[in-house]
Order: sequence, then structure tokens, then C-alpha cells
Amino acid sequence: MKGRTVSSLAWGACALALVLTAGAYALAVVGREGVAGLDFPLVGASSAVVGGLVASRRPGNLVGWLFLGGALVGAFHALAAEYAVYSIVADPGSLPLAWAAAWVARVIEPVGPVIFFILLPLYFPNGRPVSPRWRLVAWITVGLLPVGMLLQALTPGETVYETGIPNPLAVEALRPIGDLVGPPLLSTYIIMIFASATSLVVRLLRSTGEERQQLKWFTYAAAFIPVWFLANPPVERAFPNLFGLIDSLVIAAVPVAAGIAILRYRLYDIDRIINRTLVYGALTAVLAALYLVGVVVLQYALRWLTGGESQIAVVASTLAIAALFGPLRRRIQGLIDRRFYRGKYDAQRVLADFSARLRDETDLDQLSDDLIGAVGGTVQPAHVSLWLRTPTGDGRSVPEGGR
Repeated sequence: MKGRTVSSLAWGACALALVLTAGAYALAVVGREGVAGLDFPLVGASSAVVGGLVASRRPGNLVGWLFLGGALVGAFHALAAEYAVYSIVADPGSLPLAWAAAWVARVIEPVGPVIFFILLPLYFPNGRPVSPRWRLVAWITVGLLPVGMLLQALTPGETVYETGIPNPLAVEALRPIGDLVGPPLLSTYIIMIFASATSLVVRLLRSTGEERQQLKWFTYAAAFIPVWFLANPPVERAFPNLFGLIDSLVIAAVPVAAGIAILRYRLYDIDRIINRTLVYGALTAVLAALYLVGVVVLQYALRWLTGGESQIAVVASTLAIAALFGPLRRRIQGLIDRRFYRGKYDAQRVLADFSARLRDETDLDQLSDDLIGAVGGTVQPAHVSLWLRTPTGDGRSVPEGGR
């Protein structure tokens, strides 16, 4: 296909996914009598837009089309599910073909997870597996997908999660077959998910240059998901609305980071972002711990001295944290640079030492040697030459020699 046709196809699929997403969200708001969560529309919209961008600009890269396919399938599944909920549960009989929509939602439910959790990590970032033998993971996954969809289509069960809407085309006689085949099939897909993640790790270990930076973007965004899932229960209990927003942004950041990596937009900024995340994440944890310990200790001391509680403990702890912010940030920055960015840290030390010697050194030969040593220690070239120019009486300069 020509470039214009491919671009039109990509953006057409993107627009369709966005329209389906908006329709599903509208039905969710109306059918469930309240504002629905933002996780589905944000994730769906980010996947659709990133897929449109990548597929239109890198049509030979399978990742863009996978994002588009996942966004379309996810949006269609959500629309069918919310359509069924509205016309069967919220307002029975208000819309036609409600049970057909419920059945369709159940049948296509496995497709989205297969695309996002198995195929995308397997083919990121260049649209090819890390080696030909890893294609076996894709063959097994795609080969078993019709089996899973057939089980979803004909075995008893809920069509939409936690709604109680039964499968209208379920065959009760097939329940034993579903109970027999379902667990091994699910176990196989879990194994494929771990295999796909393993291929991503193998690719990261083998990668260099631009591909390594691309993988850093993807893994950086994806690493926030398990961290957030472990840390979010207190946030969900205390601030449910804020939890929904952060949850949506954390998941939606993965396709955005993948799009940045594939399109190579400010690709090498990821090292600075990771560095700042490590520094300010560690700084926040240390300051929070010091603040809590300071408040508890001071409150205990004041209670022992005065027999009652006082706001002095809170004020004093706040002032102490404000005073410690700068020194702690510099100390943590140094520790992280030494641990994770040793080459950069050593180069900074070489330049700092050379600057200190430059202020006091008067011997030109020694200064030349120091300059060559600084260049070798920071840039690390294969060969270094230093040429000095000596002024002549008529105002011109001639080369003196090289080192």
C-alpha cells in the first residue's frame, strides 16, 4: 500500500477506536448511574493515538498496528459490555440486541490481554522477536486464542464481570469440558506472559545504542505498574477519586512511553528522567521517614515534659525537613551517581580535579599533560593529540609541536 493509504488506514482505525471508547464511557455513565472511572478511556485513548502515530509513521513496525488492534478490540469489548449492562440491567428492554452484545463481549474478552500482555512485549520495539525461536511464543498464543474464544462462546458463565448476566448461548452439557480445558489453557497463557516478559529482558541485556534507550523508556513506564499496585491501597482508601486518576495515568503512560521510544522523540532524555526519579523518590522516602520519626519523638518528649501534646513538634519537624532538603538531595544524588552512573560520576570528578589544578598550574608542559589526561578520562578517545601555536614577531602564530 502507498504511504497515504497506510496513513489514512491508521488514523481511521484510531478515530474509530476513540469513537467506540467515547460511546462505551457514555453508556457506563448512564447505565451505572454515576461518573465512571477514567482508567478505560485514558488507556484506550492513549493506545489508539500512539498506535495511529506509530502505524502512520512506521508502517513496517508491527508494534503500532498491535496498539491499534488492542485499542479497537478493547473499545469494542467495552462498548458491547456497557450496551448489555444498560439494556439488560439498568433499563431492561430499552435497546435491541442486548443479549447479542453481551455474548459478543464475552467472546472477544481474551483478545485484548493477549495483544497487550504477550504480543506487544514480544515484538517491542522493532516489530520483530529478539530471535526467530521466540516466534514460538506468538504461534502458541495465537494458535490457542480460537480455543479460548470458543470456550467463552459456548460454556456457561458471566458475560460481563460482576453483573450476573449469563451467557445466552451457553450449552450446559459443555460445562465439564470447560472445567477440564479452562485451567490448563489459563496456565498456558500465564506461562506465555512470563515468556514474553523474559524475551524483553533478554533483548534489554543484548541491546546497545538506540535500541537500549528505547527499551529503557518502555521498562521505565512499565515498572511503575507493579510499584503502584503495591503502594496504592492506602491511597484508594483515603482518596478514591485521586486513586482512580493516578491509576489511569500509570497504566496509560506505558503506550505513551512506547510511542516516544519507537518514534525516537528526545530518546536520550530517559537517562536524566530515571536519574531524577531515583533521586527524588529516595529523597521523598527519607524525608517522610524523618518527619514521622521527628513528630513522634518530639511529641513523646513534650508529653513527658509538659504532660500534654503540642504543635511545636510538627512545626519543629517541618523546619528540620526544610533545612535538610538541600544537603540530603546532594548526598543522595552523589550516592546514586556513584552506584548507577559510575562513568558519568568519574568524568565529573576528572573535570573537577582538572579545574582545580588549572587555577594553580603555571607550567605549560604539566598543564598540557593534565589536559590530555582530562580528555582521556572523560571522552575516552582512541587517540589524543595536542598542538600548541607559538606567536611570532609579526603577529602570526606557527605550530610548535604535538603531544
